[in-house]
Amino acid sequence: MKKVVVFSAVVSLMLSSCVAKKKYVALETELSNTKSTLVKTQVEKEELETKVSKIEARVEEYNNRINSLKELNDSQLTSVGDVAVMSNTTKQKMRNTLSKVDPSLLANAASLEDSINLAISHNLKKTIADNEDDVDINVDKTVVMINISDKLLFNSGSYRLNEKANTILEKLANVINQEPSIEVMVEGHTDSKTIRTPDMFDNWDLSVKRATSIVRLLQDKYEVDPSKLIAAGRSSYVPLAENNSKENMAKNRRTRIVIIPDLDKFFALMESEL
Repeated sequence: MKKVVVFSAVVSLMLSSCVAKKKYVALETELSNTKSTLVKTQVEKEELETKVSKIEARVEEYNNRINSLKELNDSQLTSVGDVAVMSNTTKQKMRNTLSKVDPSLLANAASLEDSINLAISHNLKKTIADNEDDVDINVDKTVVMINISDKLLFNSGSYRLNEKANTILEKLANVINQEPSIEVMVEGHTDSKTIRTPDMFDNWDLSVKRATSIVRLLQDKYEVDPSKLIAAGRSSYVPLAENNSKENMAKNRRTRIVIIPDLDKFFALMESEL
């Protein structure tokens, strides 16, 4: 009988130990799951905080922009056709410029866009080549086109820049360098007289090499950002006049520089001329 009692006690103790172990394992598993959930929640919390910070930064940026606009006294803008807008301050600067333009030219300005074109042409001519008959500046929908005679830049039949080129190209570089938003295309043009030398295959070759010579000088000597520059050759296929006289052929031998200025920034840049 005594043996039976002892055996029963041992069995009860073993069963109790097994139950305790199962509970321990279950609790340990639950703890591990809780820790995993906590880590996941912490990661999600950090991701949400990062997103919120980015949103707050964007909101602050937009608020700063709105406040800046509110602080401007010249915030009213005028549309210029379908190509640009102009502030009241810029309009006043333009009027000041137009007061210095030849009245005969001003009489042909039939619209605000025409007046803008005259003002831009006047300021650029004063800045780049004042009193220079071999430089012609035209504006079409605020795209500025500067035609420079080849005799100001190159010797006849050559793509090597002469000493006279430095004066006008330095002034052009100063305009470009002060306005980071514009792009500049340099186009080489020739007359219809065919050229063929050991250095040049034809007029295409000459026109392209002249354009790249100017682009390299602007980049290397005057530190114009090369990403703003485009070099192009047009050969003899975009003439200004028929190639039927020496005078007309001289007109067609030219470099055309095309720039697209932001109107407000352009007039701020030229304000010293007003």
